[in-house]
Parts: sequence; structure tokens; C-alpha cells
Amino acid sequence: MLLTITTTTPPATDLGWLLHKHPDKVQTFSLPFGSAIVFYPEATETRCSAALMLDVDPIGLVRGKPGSQDGGLLDQYVNDRPYAASSLLCVALSRVFGTAMGGRCADRPELVDRQIDLEATIPALPCRGGAALLRRLFEPLGYEVTAEQAGLDPSFPAWGASPYHRVTLHGRQRLQDLLSHLYVLIPVLDDRKHYWVGDDEVEKLLRHGERWLAGHPERELIARRYLKHRHSLAREALARLTADETPDPEAAQRSAQAEEAVIEETVRLNDQRTGAVIAALRAEGARRIVDLGCGEGRLIGALLQDKTVERVLGMDVSHRVLEIAAERLHLDRMSERQKARVDLVHGSLLYRDRRLDGFDAATVVEVVEHLDPPRLAAFERVVFECARPRSVVLTTPNVEYNARLAGLPSGRLRHRDHRFEWTRAEFTAWATRVAATHGYQVRFQPVGPEDPEVGAPTQMGVFRLGAA
Repeated sequence: MLLTITTTTPPATDLGWLLHKHPDKVQTFSLPFGSAIVFYPEATETRCSAALMLDVDPIGLVRGKPGSQDGGLLDQYVNDRPYAASSLLCVALSRVFGTAMGGRCADRPELVDRQIDLEATIPALPCRGGAALLRRLFEPLGYEVTAEQAGLDPSFPAWGASPYHRVTLHGRQRLQDLLSHLYVLIPVLDDRKHYWVGDDEVEKLLRHGERWLAGHPERELIARRYLKHRHSLAREALARLTADETPDPEAAQRSAQAEEAVIEETVRLNDQRTGAVIAALRAEGARRIVDLGCGEGRLIGALLQDKTVERVLGMDVSHRVLEIAAERLHLDRMSERQKARVDLVHGSLLYRDRRLDGFDAATVVEVVEHLDPPRLAAFERVVFECARPRSVVLTTPNVEYNARLAGLPSGRLRHRDHRFEWTRAEFTAWATRVAATHGYQVRFQPVGPEDPEVGAPTQMGVFRLGAA
């Protein structure tokens, strides 16, 4: 069983500091089921590779565990465990690279949060779900995935393909994040574990998935498989993952939206926003549109009334909100022709998602202010670097206008879930920087009645790829 991790970010030998393993040494670690060996096939300033090799003792794996086997006495000794990446490799990761997984580097602490070019290679990874599932799990996390499926036996091609793949993952990541992704997702792909799964596994899943799992589009599948299909544990893990989003998604969201609607009612701002966004999309000639953070589907419903719009994809992080959107849009009663124009998917704006590729335009209406400021960089990369639509129409509140909104106490933001609200100057500076960084031009448009002192209640930026 083998895993290699390679970096080409100079000085590449910093990988040794992060892993707490010296490139000039071969180190061996005892494990309950065998041993783990760490060595460096190459270590230069421009390229450095660390290898973790497991020597699994199939007899030691089952010794002292009567009745633990699933398939009888033969399966205790004749199986793929010594060769194919599995939960055994994850145990080795936590034992051998535990300090790196925890994000600790006492001698060079500045390296921990540095994103570097990383490539992880696993020669034999069971993918029960195929390469498609492999990509669904790793691509939203920002990896380029290469998978080569092995045959059952090259001497007998008629036997067909095996579930084993040679897998290479490439991405610009923190090393701590790469190790956490592997620790959680290897047993998910294998869909089995060699040990009993109990409450402590929920804690491990939440700890290692803390930075990324809540927003992953396949988080339900990940929780279910990681916890060995113990549905009560999976439900507990998912409930705790989403607790910070909304303890009661339907009630909390409706209450917050109603509160914001009351505040903005005097200017009928929602209708004006929708009209301004649709007008901008028409001016851009957009026919294929993705609505990011689509909520309950109000904008999607308006877009479907325009016969020039060929397809609309709505994405939101909340399953319940998507259910409400489906009900509002009457998806179950649509004609087949109409259904072909619209789709609703669960996903996060913080992780790369191939489903967002190939659209003429993306709309981001009253969404960014719900993101924590440190996560804006991930949002920018997902939308403007990875999805890269021809146009992006983005709206956000103008905090200066709050002083003119009756019923809004001084100093309070417009929505209880807003993490920030920008002034006009702040929004202009952010949007101009994002556009320049990613090759877009941006123009600004006020939405709603303009006040000579504080401007309009909503500010809108229309980004266009390339020259104006």
C-alpha cells in the first residue's frame, strides 16, 4: 500500500518541515497491523516527494479479533488489504503524519497556512462508484483528478474492469487540508472500514472535515459511507455540520427574509433588484445562466418567463431551501420541455464545481454578504477563475443607505445573517480588484431610489470577461 505526496513549490524541501520527516532519513513506524515506512524518492529545491508505504500483516490484522471477519476464515487472510488504499492507510496517516494533519509546525510555523502545489498519487485505490464518484468527491475541493482503472486480470480481459484505480490528485492546497481530505475520503471511496464504527468516529469526521465538509455537495454521501452506513450516526454528523447554518432551516430562513422584506418594503427593493439583474443579463445576451445562492427560486422563476433563456441552473447550500424552490417553481408539474430548461442542485460557492462550467452568465444576488470575509477569496476563485462565465451580475446591500431604512436600528445590518455590508467605496474597490485579477471589466449600477448623500439601497456590479 503506497501513497506519494509531491510538491514543486520552491523551496520544495520545505515539505520535510511540514511532515516532520527528514528527507535524508528512512523511518519505520510500528502499527497494530504491520508497519509504515516513510522515505523520500527525490528531494531537491524544485521538486520533493515523500512516500508513505504500508507493510500490512494480514495475520496480525485479525489476530485477537475472533468473529470480526465478514466473509469467513479465508477472508481473514486472502484480501486486498496489504495492497489497496483503505482505512488502514488513514490510520497510518494519523499516526505518522498526525502533527502535519493537526496544522502544527513548531520550527517553521509560517509554512502551515501556505498553499503550495501538491500532487498525491495512490497506485491502487478502491473506487466503489467508479471514477465519476472520485471526481465528485475531489473536484469540488479544488483538485484536478486523473484516474486509470485497472482490469481484474490482464491475462483475461473478458473478466472486465476492477474497482481499483491508479489515482493522481493535483491542486494548490495547504498540506494539512490535503491530508484531511485523504483521511476522510479514502474510506468513503472504499466504502468499508476494517474496524468498528461508533460515536468517536463522528468526532473524527467533524474534526477532519471542519474546514470543508459542511459546504461539500456530497456531504451526505460522505457522512453515510464514512460512518459505515450507520444511519443514526450519519444523521447526527449532518445535524452538527449544519447547525451553524440554521438550526431550523425553513423557519429561520423565512423569518430572516420576512424581516428584511419589511425593512425594505417601502422601496419594493426586491422587485427592483430582480428587474435590474434581468435587464443586465439581457444586455449581456446571456442565454445559459447559473444562479448562485438561488434561495427559494424567485429570480429563476422570472428568468423562465423569458423565452430567450435556454437554461437556468440554481445552486444553493441548503437542501430545504431547494425543496421550497422546487415547490414555488412547480417543477413536478412542468412540461418536459420546461423541465429541460431548469435544474436545481445542492452545492457551495466555496468549492470548485464542474457543474458551474460553460454558462454565459452567473448571478450572485444578495449572497456575498452572507459569507465570512476570510472565505471571499475562495468564492472569487470558484466563480471568476474556475467557472469563469462570460458575465457575472452581482448585487449586495449598500450599508450607507441603512440610515434611511425605517425600522432598522442604528448600527445594525440589514439581515441577521449578514457577516458584513459594504459601503459604495468598499464594494467598488473589491469588485475592481477582482475584475483586474481575473481578466474582467466591471461597471457599477445603483438599484433602487438614490439618495443624494448615501446613494441607492443596493449596489450592483456587472462583470464582463475581456475588454469592455
